[in-house]
Amino acid sequence: MRVQPVSSPASIISTGLRWALLAVGIGGAFLPFWWMLRTAVGPPQSVLGLSSNLIPSEVGFAAFPRAFDAADLGRALVTGAGVSIVIMLLQLATAIPAAYAFGCLRFRGRTALFAVVLATLLVPPQITAIPNYVTISALGLADTRAGLVLPFMTNAAGIFLLRQYMSTIPVALLEAARMDGLGIWRTLRAVVLPLSMPAVATVATFSFLLSFNEYLWPLLVARSPDIATPPLALVNLVSASGGFPDFAQLSAAALIVSIPTLVVFILAQRRLAAGITGTGVGAEG
Repeated sequence: MRVQPVSSPASIISTGLRWALLAVGIGGAFLPFWWMLRTAVGPPQSVLGLSSNLIPSEVGFAAFPRAFDAADLGRALVTGAGVSIVIMLLQLATAIPAAYAFGCLRFRGRTALFAVVLATLLVPPQITAIPNYVTISALGLADTRAGLVLPFMTNAAGIFLLRQYMSTIPVALLEAARMDGLGIWRTLRAVVLPLSMPAVATVATFSFLLSFNEYLWPLLVARSPDIATPPLALVNLVSASGGFPDFAQLSAAALIVSIPTLVVFILAQRRLAAGITGTGVGAEG
């Protein structure tokens, strides 16, 4: 009969402190979302009252259809999802071969080229926004969906993450594939890509979330309400108020806009964990 070890008081206190800190962190992260929900379903403008509390005195959902119609969220959600999916596919189409080359192939200048890719991560996107805008305008693609997509055709962070994951695939496995007659592209398609699906799913998820929530570039390019993305739709809703905004309506619109990102994150959370913490199928030989 095994005797269970008795936890010491210090261990119990340490565990309790960890759980308490975790609960405080979760509560602090969830509080803004709860306050947004409370504002959306509570009485109009009650959020500004001195007697406001975490639980509204009345619950109603009239703000949701008003926000959906006033901000034209249906069109904005379709536009945002479509643009984000196209950007995600283009980034995967460019990042996967680049990561495969940097992680699994041997060629002269590989390290220097990869350093250049990493160096682009140090450049803030605000710096490249104006040159990109000038280029897109010169091509006649301003105020078009193509103009929203083209500057984001590749992603250095995605290349880095995929390269780190692919570099853990054993060299012996790649050499065995080549000995079996598989070329470079067939090795990528038949061996490397299936083993790297957790990292691919992680890059795809982050790409969609970042593109869907992008604000600066659509603000510069999307002048027409017809191609407004969800963040722009929220800004237009505030501007249309002509003064003091309806916070219940604005919170309802923000909740509607956040639903796609929450759904994507929930569906991909296991892949995200595997892609971030995983190390492929073994150490590089």
